[in-house]
Amino acid sequence: MTGVLGAPEGFGADLAPTQNMREQIESQLSALIVSGEFAPGRVLTVPTLAGEFGVSATPVREAMLTLARRGFLKPIRNRGFAVTEVSEDDLNELCEVRMLLEAPPMRQVAGALSEESVTSLRALADEIVDAGRAGRFVEFLAADTAFHLQVLETGGNRKLIELVRELRQQTRLVGLAHLSETGALMSTALEHAELVDLLVAGDGAGAEALMRRHIGHIGGVWSGRDEPSTEAESA
Repeated sequence: MTGVLGAPEGFGADLAPTQNMREQIESQLSALIVSGEFAPGRVLTVPTLAGEFGVSATPVREAMLTLARRGFLKPIRNRGFAVTEVSEDDLNELCEVRMLLEAPPMRQVAGALSEESVTSLRALADEIVDAGRAGRFVEFLAADTAFHLQVLETGGNRKLIELVRELRQQTRLVGLAHLSETGALMSTALEHAELVDLLVAGDGAGAEALMRRHIGHIGGVWSGRDEPSTEAESA
């Protein structure tokens, strides 16, 4: 069931009044754009979104202006904001940089996770699967980000964590909505639990290889593009 914007009906109903309203709206809108539920070229207006969220126009306008500065939206005079498109080259470059930053540290993290971290990561891995299966992309992306940053926290490099967080905010995964509908999202979501198993086992090489494959989905199935099969990759 979808609302007037084509997003899940009532997608703004769970805004928490005790938190910053603009930040909550920005988070939900960015997740809808990142996942492809708000497709490139779609025009969004402040009054319509304010009605969906059940709030005044001010926090919605502020959130949309922030997303415009982040490159997610483009202002259209007297019409609203259009969802911008990310080129294949941009996605490939983001993918390459994230591989360079996120994959090698897996060798350092392997065998170094505390029992508390393992418990937390397994819970996040389950949350990613549950949210992905239900098509709850705001929760899916939040849990996914928390999972990856927590893994990197074990290495203790704060600058690395800040860089990865920023790069994740620039990444579009417009194929997520389609993958959720077909059920294919689960195979990639389950890689989080597999990564935890490899790290607990101290298999740094295996964890690094899995992280490279996982991040590789950015320019592949998460963006609506085909990827080489496992057989083809190992040939």
